[in-house]
Amino acid sequence: MQDFFQYFITDFSNIMGFAGEHVMLTIITVGIALLIGVPLGISVYYYKKSSKIVLGVANIIQAIPSLALLGFMIPLLGIGKLPSIVVITLYSLLPIIKNTYIGISGIRPETIEAAVGMGLTKRQVLTKIQLPIALPIIMGGIRIAAVTAVGTVTIAAFIGGGGLGYLIFSGIRTVNNAQILAGAIPACILALIVDWLFGKIEDYLGKRHGTKKDNKSKKRFFIIVGVVIASVLGITGYNALNNKTDITIASKDFTEQIVLTHIFSDLIEDQTDLKVDRKPSLGGSSLVYDAAKAGSIDGYVDYLGTIYVSILKQAPTSDVSKVYNYSKKQLADKDNLFLGKDIGFNNTYTLSVTPETAKKYNLITMSDLKKHEKDLNIAATIEFFNRPDGLKGLNRHYGLSFNKQIAVDGSQRYTALQSGEADVIDAFLTDGLIKKFNLVTLEDDKKFFPPYQAVPVVRQETLDKYPELKGVLKSMENLISEEDMQKMNYLVDEKYEDPAKVAHDFLVKKGMIKEQ
Repeated sequence: MQDFFQYFITDFSNIMGFAGEHVMLTIITVGIALLIGVPLGISVYYYKKSSKIVLGVANIIQAIPSLALLGFMIPLLGIGKLPSIVVITLYSLLPIIKNTYIGISGIRPETIEAAVGMGLTKRQVLTKIQLPIALPIIMGGIRIAAVTAVGTVTIAAFIGGGGLGYLIFSGIRTVNNAQILAGAIPACILALIVDWLFGKIEDYLGKRHGTKKDNKSKKRFFIIVGVVIASVLGITGYNALNNKTDITIASKDFTEQIVLTHIFSDLIEDQTDLKVDRKPSLGGSSLVYDAAKAGSIDGYVDYLGTIYVSILKQAPTSDVSKVYNYSKKQLADKDNLFLGKDIGFNNTYTLSVTPETAKKYNLITMSDLKKHEKDLNIAATIEFFNRPDGLKGLNRHYGLSFNKQIAVDGSQRYTALQSGEADVIDAFLTDGLIKKFNLVTLEDDKKFFPPYQAVPVVRQETLDKYPELKGVLKSMENLISEEDMQKMNYLVDEKYEDPAKVAHDFLVKKGMIKEQ
């Protein structure tokens, strides 16, 4: 816990910024869900035939995994807060619709008949009788939706939507428990506050026949709640208006990519008058590539082997010139994307084991795994499982058949290795976690993996609009060695330094930018 308190104090302003985004997203999504869900619940009550359709659709949406729904939204809405708001709003609808319907349906028929007998119209019955009586139950649905939304908002970080989820996912991928807690604890506290707040609102709404004092207290309470919500939205809106950016630079969801995003962005802001919106940790290769194609981002750093094999679906080859020239032409012709020159390091895939495992089985090369394959378990990233230049191709190339193959997310494979659940993992040659855990990397003696030189990718439309970016791309050529990259990754993964600071310090040391 000492590490957590130290991290919390050191990075307090950033944590509060993410918490503010989290609150804002929760308020917006629940507000929209309220405006849609209550009318739908009312319509379901009055038009019984529509109930199966409306509730059925709401149930289906609730059953779709949140990450899958986010993936569907990216081609339609891009990345950032908009698709996050849409997805979380959809997840918040079901309890509001159901409780509105149940609340109105539960009113005794005699009450409705009496109201009609007094001459009230259907609309008056709804607004003066049904909704006031059903309000506590409706609020129960809104309460469930709000608390659920606080938890679901964490997924927004997967596509650059912000919120406390960024700290959680970043901490998981760097095995930084203090950072995980810095995201999880405030999110938990926020959920408890939201539950308490809506519980109080339910209590106040339940006092329909209170004294004048009760009514005055109730009025004061809602004014305070309204002021708090308006303040959060106002501050968020002000920040949005005063933080306008020209271009968006994004990254995949691991340490090296986050550092490269800041290096790319720092160079742009130093060498041009452009302001960059940084979107680190968007997700896997396909997600970031799709975001660039769709125009949701303007640029990112990728790897030649990934583009050639995973994106363009070509058979792995070790011919660097062939890979680069083909990839450059195809990206330009198919997707209007410009492929820059090699940044300077080759972050090829490798397989890693602990020193104890290497010694026990005498492992030096990947071919050595064949002798002991039935005794070894491999834990690899989900992406590595699904790539032609990943596990399937590797197994065919080396004739391997591991005892168990475990698909995990990011840095969790290192955790599996340390716990003994896995004996072998996939890794990138420049991973800081290799140094952190003192792992042994096995030689690719049969040359299976294609070249993975890091290269910048920029939308041609963006280059045409801002030609000064060509100078930035030129300055990135051969800028970073493999030793440089591994050291930067190590500073983030082991020393828990801020990736933005690590990137900035590197560029200052290289004389690329001035110390601020």
